[in-house]
Amino acid sequence: MEERSAIVTKGVSLWYNDFRALDSVSIFIPAFSIMAIIGPSGCGKSSFLRCLNRMNDLIDGAKVTGSIKIFGEEVLSTSCDVVELRRRVGMVFQKSNPFPKTVFENVAFGLKLKGIRDREFLLYKVEKSLRMAGLWDEIKDRLNHSALDLSGGQQQRLCIARALAVDPSVLLMDEPASALDPKSTAKIEELILELKKTVTIIIVTHNLQQAKRISDHCAFFLDGRCEEFGPTAKIFGQPDKQSTSDYVFGKFG
Repeated sequence: MEERSAIVTKGVSLWYNDFRALDSVSIFIPAFSIMAIIGPSGCGKSSFLRCLNRMNDLIDGAKVTGSIKIFGEEVLSTSCDVVELRRRVGMVFQKSNPFPKTVFENVAFGLKLKGIRDREFLLYKVEKSLRMAGLWDEIKDRLNHSALDLSGGQQQRLCIARALAVDPSVLLMDEPASALDPKSTAKIEELILELKKTVTIIIVTHNLQQAKRISDHCAFFLDGRCEEFGPTAKIFGQPDKQSTSDYVFGKFG
């Protein structure tokens, strides 16, 4: 099973100074699938997500040990190119964070950082990315307008398009629909289901119904540990651990 995995972690622990946020997390995530990470607040879900593209490097006092391999490459190695890693492993945050630039400049941002200046190619990639994000038809006449003028749901899909423009192989999503209305949430979920054809997706969500609707596999975190992971139907139907059962059936959380 691990050989077909996009991501394999072994014994991953994370400290913020003296606080242990993750305790020996070992998990594998199949390629071209959606893995939902669930669990109560403060259990380490988002901390784990940030380990995968080394965003925790930006936090003073953070230290990660163990092994994280993404398509066979050791992420925690000192030889890992972190800039390239974050291109291959894109991230979409809970609160949409478009830059105070035009729609076009937002989507083209990562491409320009790579030194791409060919206008025709940039237009092609911007359109392709916006189409993948299900946004092109809504805003194709507003490419030169400020991204901040878009609705909340459109801004979140724009951020997804911005991540997709640099052709990631993995997309990390931290509560991407938690601040959105039901209609916008449904669009994000439809988009996620479509994207798994080409990208491996890991989504942190507090919404158990959302996890059931869109994920192929699910991991339950509790107190910094991965208590259990496996096919979503099993986690929500016949989990192995009592703690998992108690959580998914609403006894706590």
